[in-house]
Amino acid sequence: MTLSHHVAVITSDEQAVIVATDLAEDFKRDSALRDRERRLPHPELEVFSRSGLWGISVPKEYGGAGVSNVTLAKVIALIAQADGSLGQIPQNHFYALEVLRVNGSEEQKKRLYAEVLAGQRFGNALAELGTKTAHDRVTSLTRDGDGDGYRINGRKFYATGAIYAQRIPTSVVDENGVQQLAFAPHNAKGLTVIDDWSGFGQRTTGSGSVVFEDVYVAAEDVIPFQSAFERPTPVGPLAQILHAAIDTGIARAAYEDALHFVRTKTRPWIDATHEKATDDPLTLKSFGHLSIRLHAAEALLERSGEFLDKAQADTNAETVAAASIAVAEARAISTEISLAAGSTLFELAGSQATLIEHGLDRHWRNARVHTLHDPVRWKYHAVGNYYLNDENPPLRGTL
Repeated sequence: MTLSHHVAVITSDEQAVIVATDLAEDFKRDSALRDRERRLPHPELEVFSRSGLWGISVPKEYGGAGVSNVTLAKVIALIAQADGSLGQIPQNHFYALEVLRVNGSEEQKKRLYAEVLAGQRFGNALAELGTKTAHDRVTSLTRDGDGDGYRINGRKFYATGAIYAQRIPTSVVDENGVQQLAFAPHNAKGLTVIDDWSGFGQRTTGSGSVVFEDVYVAAEDVIPFQSAFERPTPVGPLAQILHAAIDTGIARAAYEDALHFVRTKTRPWIDATHEKATDDPLTLKSFGHLSIRLHAAEALLERSGEFLDKAQADTNAETVAAASIAVAEARAISTEISLAAGSTLFELAGSQATLIEHGLDRHWRNARVHTLHDPVRWKYHAVGNYYLNDENPPLRGTL
């Protein structure tokens, strides 16, 4: 795995959005082909890294742009609109950077932020299969008897981005039963990334397995993880706003493709008594319904970024809870509109839209797979409990 030779350093929110908009145009061009052939986007990720976008959340005092969460979510939505998989790949990279910001030592921040600004990508090895719940972890971190470091043993799945990363932040349980986050080098001896992701959507995220067999990790590459959820921190809502941005971007892509197809290819239904599909009153009603919900999702995504910005600037139980709820609202509506847009596309465009050469099915498949990350029904529960009973949501990465 090679590092980018020249990496731009983005210095402002405005620049980040401009760069993401330009990149999205390029990434969109072959997105259907990459999905159809499951062509892993190694060249695209090199361009993505060199653009400087992977470093935009690095705080200003460490050389980054320190962009707002409104901007971070917009950037991810733009990339996900072009290619849902490319939009998801950096999600855990930014998540790890937030854990580093909240829990890392000064030395760890300086070193790891510098790596990111130089073009390194962080992946993810968090989830595991076969545990009692989806959030239980058994991958172990034990003291290395021969030096100042640790050994990791275990197996991970849903390791989005690990196959493309230079470091793989890994959730591990130490000898005291406490979760830590180990920033393991991709090329560490005993670490194996397996390309065994077979989901029918988000096909090129590389969300497969990572196996750790007595993998050495230096002590300075281990950061407290569990403690980020034992006190109010913005880590959970930061993770969730990125997921909301991915779904919102996928929804926008499906909506735009539906507009284009109906305008250029769809024939009117005989009962509509119109010469063009764009004059069909029931089609107009359906597009109106989609438009309103999509705009609501985009507005709630921006609003949740503003709440998260406040929680990062002034972190306490009230601001973190408010951010978590605002993000949960965005997650709920982005889940629903991404699925609705991907499905309604075919209802409005007609049978011709199902032809494989158009690749339009990828929008619904991507939305259906990605929205399973956290069950939306529990978002509504948390939101209702907050407003009706004044109950703050749990401190977890899922809210």
